[in-house]
Amino acid sequence: MTTLLAPTTLGVEPSFGFGDRLGSATPGHLAALREAGGPIRGIFAQQSIREMTRTSRTPGEVMAAATEVLSAEGFSDPWSADADHLKTPDDVRRTMSAGFVFFTLDPSEHVDQKADRYSKAELEERFALCKDEAPWVNTYQGRTVRLGSAEFTLDEPTLVRAAVKYGHAINAAIELGRFVQGEAAAQGRPCEIELSVDETEEPTTYAEHYVIADQLHRAGVSLVSLAPRFIGDFEKGVDFKGDLAALKESLRVHAEIARELGPYKLSLHSGSDKLSMYGALARATDGRFHVKTAGTSYLEALRVVARCEPELFRRVVDFSRDHYDNDKATYHVSATLADCPPTDQESDPLELEKHYLQRWEDTPEGVGFTAPGRQVLHCTFGSVVTDPELGPAVRGVLDANPDTHRELLRDHFVRHLRPLRAG
Repeated sequence: MTTLLAPTTLGVEPSFGFGDRLGSATPGHLAALREAGGPIRGIFAQQSIREMTRTSRTPGEVMAAATEVLSAEGFSDPWSADADHLKTPDDVRRTMSAGFVFFTLDPSEHVDQKADRYSKAELEERFALCKDEAPWVNTYQGRTVRLGSAEFTLDEPTLVRAAVKYGHAINAAIELGRFVQGEAAAQGRPCEIELSVDETEEPTTYAEHYVIADQLHRAGVSLVSLAPRFIGDFEKGVDFKGDLAALKESLRVHAEIARELGPYKLSLHSGSDKLSMYGALARATDGRFHVKTAGTSYLEALRVVARCEPELFRRVVDFSRDHYDNDKATYHVSATLADCPPTDQESDPLELEKHYLQRWEDTPEGVGFTAPGRQVLHCTFGSVVTDPELGPAVRGVLDANPDTHRELLRDHFVRHLRPLRAG
């Protein structure tokens, strides 16, 4: 009888999160990690509470889907399990009891998303209401931070805006982080904490990153990684949009802050398909990075459907188009239904696949993805997999074609992992 493997902490080793929304992608994820080689560790069980709700899965089911495959494959390298985007102590209890050891804290609901647009008068008015939550404004005021060739000043206007934007979120993260550490200690369980501040409308400035990380450190919350909101656009399902040279410089400074205040890893959320920046991330961090993917594995599952049951794929596209405008509300995407053809305008199944599941050879540079149809399918995964007809039908195709599913995932993720390994 084979003993199931247990996830473990990975420290600052480079890591890659393989989100598996359907519970059947681990064979392909593992094949890609083995083929790519190098020092990158896999996080095979990774799902947010939000995704579990949308797919009607439990933390225990997410964990079992990964451990059973890894055990059957004889995988013996260290790996981890990420309970993603946690907001409450109950989220922590549920996932910790299922064996998760990597806990991603998400205080985004406590961030003032309008802070970067407030006038001076509005900012002062709001600071007066929250200054008791941010006594650190006086602690940092006037400090100049020098990190390598980077330098920034923590002056009063910068700190006041940071307090309004993140003051409540910092305190919420500290409270939840202490809870994670306390629960883990009480139960004798290992744990690592990541902080996510990437779900904001405006990028995280260097000063904000510094204050956030330093405040958690001073409060005794140890971070293994932190996910800032980087400059540029990190839309779901497509490659990075923006000034790549400016992003590289930004990554360098954020990595310097992570070295100074940690060291901890820089984490890239919405990491699916951001191939154009992977090498820059690996180089800037000297290999101390974490990349998180999720929706891209679901899209490869739909590619299996497109190849093996093209009529079912048409039904999925039609259904997704019907649900897209509603389902996209919680996602950062720019695609509209007008950007991609309805199924009655494309009779060729291969062309329909290109519109909605663009591959490397179909992109202008042969590197990253740009097709808007990918975002239509990406955002509607929850509606599809919980639909009483489509959900079982999609899973049935995957169950009937495991070799095709594994091969498509292997090819897809080797292309993700190699630039990170070579960076």
